[in-house]
Amino acid sequence: MSGTSGDGVDASLINSDGIGEYESIKDKYYEYDNNIYKQFHSLKDKINCKKDLTKFYSEISVLEREITIFHAKVIKDLKIKENFLVGFHGQTIYHNSHEKISSQLGDPKLLYQLIQKKIVSNFRDNDLINGGEGAPLVPIFHQLIATKNKINLPICIMNIGGISNITIINKPVGSIDFFSKDIGPGNCLIDKWVRINSKNKYDVDGKIASVGKKNEIILEQAHDLFLNRINKKKSFDVSDFDISFARGLSLEDGAKTLTDFTARIIADSLSDNISKYKLIKNIILCGGGRKNKILINQIQKYLSSNLKLKLIDDYKIDGDFIESQAFGFLAIRTICKLPISFPNTTGCTKPTIGGQVTEN
Repeated sequence: MSGTSGDGVDASLINSDGIGEYESIKDKYYEYDNNIYKQFHSLKDKINCKKDLTKFYSEISVLEREITIFHAKVIKDLKIKENFLVGFHGQTIYHNSHEKISSQLGDPKLLYQLIQKKIVSNFRDNDLINGGEGAPLVPIFHQLIATKNKINLPICIMNIGGISNITIINKPVGSIDFFSKDIGPGNCLIDKWVRINSKNKYDVDGKIASVGKKNEIILEQAHDLFLNRINKKKSFDVSDFDISFARGLSLEDGAKTLTDFTARIIADSLSDNISKYKLIKNIILCGGGRKNKILINQIQKYLSSNLKLKLIDDYKIDGDFIESQAFGFLAIRTICKLPISFPNTTGCTKPTIGGQVTEN
């Protein structure tokens, strides 16, 4: 899995039947080299609509090849001797559910040539064709790990990656009684601000924001604008958000203001979506954003007092590799012809099988 932060690849090896059996075997993170990292973010910043995918086709093709080769090296480094299946998500370069497009950098045919293993990729297109927004796709896996780890239900699991999304699980595996949606920005605004205004890739543990001062006027204006502009979408791309409202602030003040903005959006959406689930008291956090202490503290500050944030790591589950394990699980479900998206997760018209198989 290559997330919206665009900093590298999370690789996971799992064993599963695609339904209720599941075992985590190995997890490892592979950071992109500086060339791929810079190319990706430079290109991502230029692609703001569907036409840009054609306009920058040559650059996209070059980078796609490099990212595919990088994934091949990752798979070979894992030194797996048994036969296995590869769930290949690729690096999202553009996602727009209104235009019915979700574009990931990654060439499954080239990857197959390099590793000679069956590959499942292109997870989102079938959902878009069936009226969904192409995301979130991980809820069926969230239900599995909640069931396997005997977490009391109902529960809310929140992933804070580049984008934040939630899954509310009411019943264990065997039922499709769960709900999911993207709820706003995660790390994307903070990461971009830090990347543009410093030599760092992100705000480690929220340390930059911790010494900044939020701009209340800018914050209120940006918050009101967001609520008026985006309210009904189930999925977001990082291009749905921008940092222009923080222009002119210092590195620290901008980081603090953007962190507070992100926290307020997340907290507001959490409260709105969980209010009808009276039994939910804990929100379990996974994804890289859970490590940003300032962000998490601010979310908790804005939440109603009866809701508490807890780390998924407290349940002896590694919160860094939920999504990479999930796409292995979704690949298995694809091979087993089982749905990976549902009306209550992506808004599709019916439970939808996703993924495209490459085996020659």
